[in-house]
Amino acid sequence: MKKHKYLAENIYKGLENLNNGFDADIIYYFSESDFEIVINRIEDLGLGIFGIEPWINGNYFDVKVCEDYGLKSTDPNWYRMAFEEFKATGKNLLYAASYDLKHHSD
Repeated sequence: MKKHKYLAENIYKGLENLNNGFDADIIYYFSESDFEIVINRIEDLGLGIFGIEPWINGNYFDVKVCEDYGLKSTDPNWYRMAFEEFKATGKNLLYAASYDLKHHSD
């Protein structure tokens, strides 16, 4: 199973993709509440996140990667800390991420 299909069927299922054309079609963006569901599913499946890239009003906002925290992509501590830091900005961000799916079976 290809990475995008796996994400669509297992991670993104039932969530709203808010990418309305401001980025490549295969990059899904989520509201804060939906992205929290995404990271819960990633953690529950034992997968990982390499980086989180929020955008605001169709423009790049910032990026945080697991190396910034000295942790592995599969350590939920880093992506939960990064998410909390982004939420603390109080801005209406849309969240995208790059995922480490090496632990899922094809």
